[in-house]
Formats: sequence, C-alpha cells, structure tokens
Amino acid sequence: MTAVADPVVEARRSLGPAAARNLATTTKTRPQNAADSPRWLLRMLPWVPVAGGAYRVNRRARYQAGDGRLRFVNDGTAVRLVPGSLREIPVLSGFPDLAGLARLADRFVQREYVAGAIIAEAGQPVDQLVLIAHGKASRLQAGEYGDPVRLGMIADGDHVGGEVLTSTLLVPPMTYPHTVRAETACTVLTLSADTLSALDGPLRSDLIGYLRTWVAEMKAIPRNRFGETDIALTSGHDGEPPIPGTFVDYELKPREYELSLAQTVLRVHTRVADLYNQPMDQAEEQLRITITALRERQEDELVNNHDFGLLHNADLTQRIPSRTGPPTPDDLDELISRRRRTKVILAHPRAIAAIGREISARGLTPPTVTVGGVQAPSWRGVPILPCDKIPVTGAGTTSIIAMRLGAEDQGVVGLIPKALPHETEPGLNVRYMGIGANAITSYLVSNYFSAAVLTPDALGVLEHVEIGTTS
Repeated sequence: MTAVADPVVEARRSLGPAAARNLATTTKTRPQNAADSPRWLLRMLPWVPVAGGAYRVNRRARYQAGDGRLRFVNDGTAVRLVPGSLREIPVLSGFPDLAGLARLADRFVQREYVAGAIIAEAGQPVDQLVLIAHGKASRLQAGEYGDPVRLGMIADGDHVGGEVLTSTLLVPPMTYPHTVRAETACTVLTLSADTLSALDGPLRSDLIGYLRTWVAEMKAIPRNRFGETDIALTSGHDGEPPIPGTFVDYELKPREYELSLAQTVLRVHTRVADLYNQPMDQAEEQLRITITALRERQEDELVNNHDFGLLHNADLTQRIPSRTGPPTPDDLDELISRRRRTKVILAHPRAIAAIGREISARGLTPPTVTVGGVQAPSWRGVPILPCDKIPVTGAGTTSIIAMRLGAEDQGVVGLIPKALPHETEPGLNVRYMGIGANAITSYLVSNYFSAAVLTPDALGVLEHVEIGTTS
C-alpha cells in the first residue's frame, strides 16, 4: 500500500498563492452598479437652461376645457362616479354647483356589457350619456361601401353622448355620430334622457341656465380644431371686398414649470479617505455612484411625477388605448400619426419585446436605426428606445410614449438651471458640508430638473398595452 503525503506536513518547495497575493498589486475594477441603466430619456431630451428656477410656456388661448377623463370609485362590484369629475365632460366644464353635480351623479345607473355588445348605435337619437368605468370599446362608422370602419378606441374614464345634456334640455334631439361596440366586458354608468327630462326644482333651472350660457359662448367665440381662438382670414377673393381684422389671443394664465430636485447627503469617513485612497479615490467613487443614483431618480421623476412627468402630462386627446391589447404595428401607426415629426418612442424593455413579436407575427423584420452609435429597433424610421422607468402593472400592462423634441419644433424639452454654484455636471452640484465630531465628511449632492410639453400634440401615450404572451 502506497503512503499518501500529508499536504499540511509536507514542506513547500515554492511560495504559495495566498502568501504571494499579499505582495501583489491586484488588478481591480471600479465599483460596479447593477442599478445603472442607459437612461435614454435623459440622453434624448434637449435641455433648456432656466434662469430664476421657473419656465413659462406661453400658448394661444384655448377654450376647450373639460376634455379629460372621469374618475370612479367602487365598493365590490358597485361603481360610483366621483361627482366633481363630471366637469371633465366639455359641456359641464364650468358648472359651478358641486352639490348639484353630486345629485346628478346619483342618477347614473350601472350597466354591464359583454364583449361584442353595442353600447350606442350610429344614426340613433342620443338618448343617454355613457361613462366607461372599466373596459375597452371601439368607435365604428360605416365606410364608403357600407363595411364598418374602426375610428379608434375608448377606455376607462372616457364618455359618449355628452350631447344628451343639451339635446334633452335645450335643442332638438341629436343622433350618435358613430357606433360604440364593447371589445371587452365593459362596466358603464348611464344617464338617460328620460332621467334628465324628469329633473325638477333648482337643479333643473340651474342646469338649463348654465347650458344656455355655455351654448351661447360656444357660438360667440370661433375656434379651430385644436380649441384655439380662430384667426379671421379671407382668401380667393376678387375686387375690393372688406378684409377682416384679427388678433392672436394668448392664455392669460400660462403654465409655469418650476424646477424639481433630488438630493442626498453623501458621508465618507476621514479614515477611509486617508488610508484607503489608492489607487482609487474613495470619495470620487462614492460620489460617482451617488450621482448615478440621482440620475436614475431624475429619469423616474421625468416619467412618473404627477406634476411634470410625461405619463401624467400627456394631453387627454393624445392618449389612446391599444386596439387589441398587444402593441401592434397598427397601434404604433396610430401613435405616430397623432403628431408631426415624432422623434423618439420610449417603451419598457418588455414592451419592446412585445412590439418585436407583433411585427414578426406579420412576417416583417423590425428595422433598426443607429442612435448615439447604438443599433436600436424602430418603426417608420422612429427609434424605439428602452426606458425601464415606465411602470408595468401587476396585470401585465404598460404604456408607450412618443415625443416630438425641441423648442424649435414646439416639442418636449428638459429643464435644468442656467448656472449653479459648485456645479459638477449640468443641473447637478456638490457642496462640501464639513467634518463632524464623528470624523465623517459630508457632501450635499443636489440635482435640479424638470420637463415641459410646449404644445399638446408634442407628447402622446399608448395606454393599456399588454406585454404578456399567450400560452
């Protein structure tokens, strides 16, 4: 039997790796950060330096209020309308009596429609106001040869038949301009013409008085299709007819975007900075990763902030639901067609994968374009760039953002301060706060930013996009 030498007892004939490493200079990386993302939104936005901490967006006067979405609350399967949101219906946008709106909201009746059911039919009298509480429906119209043509989709918070308020109480009955068909199971609230006719007391008189004033104002102020005051012009005339005079009216209270901020206090112990500062500067590495985290938060705020975030500042006329759920080429075409010169589309990486599946399912190859030296998928020449800050719901739905960019094109712009003391990067500064009694050095790191949408059609959102796959 051959004896096996004990590795512990056996004398070494050369220096071992563990001991040798004590004298070696290790090849090392800088600290890695898994939370770092491409931050395409920050890279694509044109940044406007702002003096005074605010940016005012002047627009032509618009008289198209109340084109938003209604809000609902539910108790189990019972759905109730939030009364104040009735002002999102254009005809009720200026109705002052909130208590009257509450009484009107109580008269709505909840109804359920299965997929394929007709909610309203083109050519029939407008006999009810329909509020979509949950679900999706398509707007259909007869084409040139009689076949149905889909005009678009409506979804949660949209409404149909607002004309019933004026046609029942003031003017002869009107008809539905198009058919509304449920594409999914829909929960709706309806207010019938009979219920409106049965109104009595102060609510009826107040509502009729308000509607008469509203109709008169609509007739008195000419508007273009964007709701802006019209500019009187004449063309194609001969001789010496009178030429109309005009002027351009501005908003009296233009929106001002104040710069927001993200801040943190970076702490570095003096012992670490003194003894462990070679070959890499510890304070510099701590600061680098901290700035990265602030930039990530900046992009998240630019997407999701309720005051200036892109998802919450898209005009309601520029929000469209997906036709069937997944993001099809038809949906992308509809999204792009809502604005001139769309420059970029932002989507969650899972949404981009879903777009690729839908394009491939039609036998097409997703085209690519070069953006910043990187190959990116595109549609109609518009790059589709990833943004993981766009939320994905638990039900597997998300949104897709399309933008026109730049102040010259009346697009979307990013906002940063014109100048900052101790500025290390645009919009970001680092201030030394001193050394505390515990020998910790503190630095205040501040990042100032915001975003502005210069005209309503500069920003569009495709909503209710399903990104899952069918089994």
